[in-house]
Amino acid sequence: MLPVTPGTQWATVGGAVANDVHGKNHHRFGCFGEHVRRLTIMRTDGECIQCGPDHRPEWFAATVGGLGLTGIITEVELQLRRVPGPWLQTETIPYSSLREFFALAAESESDWEYTVSWIDCLARGERGIFLRANHAEVEAQKRRKPRGVQMPFDPPLSLVNKLTLRPLNAAYYYLQKRQAGRRIAHFEPFFYPLDHVSEWNRMYGPKGFYQYQCVLPMSHGHDAVDAMLKEIATSGEGSFLAVLKTFGNRHSVGFLSFPQPGVTLALDFPNRGARTHKLFTRLDAIVEEAKGRLYPAKDARMPKWLFEAGYPQLDAFMAFRDPGVSSDFSRRLMGC
Repeated sequence: MLPVTPGTQWATVGGAVANDVHGKNHHRFGCFGEHVRRLTIMRTDGECIQCGPDHRPEWFAATVGGLGLTGIITEVELQLRRVPGPWLQTETIPYSSLREFFALAAESESDWEYTVSWIDCLARGERGIFLRANHAEVEAQKRRKPRGVQMPFDPPLSLVNKLTLRPLNAAYYYLQKRQAGRRIAHFEPFFYPLDHVSEWNRMYGPKGFYQYQCVLPMSHGHDAVDAMLKEIATSGEGSFLAVLKTFGNRHSVGFLSFPQPGVTLALDFPNRGARTHKLFTRLDAIVEEAKGRLYPAKDARMPKWLFEAGYPQLDAFMAFRDPGVSSDFSRRLMGC
């Protein structure tokens, strides 16, 4: 299987390279780009460039995490890994404070390959569910594949709102708490919990939603996450899909790769216009003060100053831009 896989199985290989995606095992295997042996890029002037960790490494560093802006990725050679099968030994652990989360994350890194947690952002970090897992060699058993469901309609308003968020979060917490302990699980629902809900994004209504994901150095992690959760609770906004996890002490290969050692918080917010953007401005200030950065793969509104502050190798990357390729992101934050 892939050594690193993101939170959905519907990503393309080119997209995984261009965003240098991470998974739930960053502390063990790092990012997707660490397992790429070779790339071929086609530039808009017709030039084809082959590169890799040991061949034209500067082109490799620009393209891995380069958001597709160095050219079209036409070929990728990947190093896969051998695992005993599709089953995982998992453990579900409720926690009741941020300090407890950080303690669980620290103690799990040596013995567990995959770690991730859901946090109730409306409870100001006072409760959450910590998940960890290892590959397991299990005798052949029949898998009961969950039936896929589909969001059947576009609601006129977001179904994620003040009236629904608190009971939704409470229900999820207590349901998961009842399932605390160890069990054998198939890898798909553990790695990709939303993939069996087709078009789940429609529940946010016609105005859609924003994703906000940051990474914060561990030295500021607890205080910064605590401050962000307090801002969210005070604002009256909220996120049901709130994920908190730690990154390991590993160096990313790309100039613009997102992960760095520390803690990452990922949130989904219904688009409520100016109110939502006002909250983001306050969250941005916390991220900047903690010397963190936002994830370009999930961004639709990052301010230019925060992008430049968070990615100190931006100037090195710009030398490898394909002038014939642009995107909404590059026009907004790179000027072309």
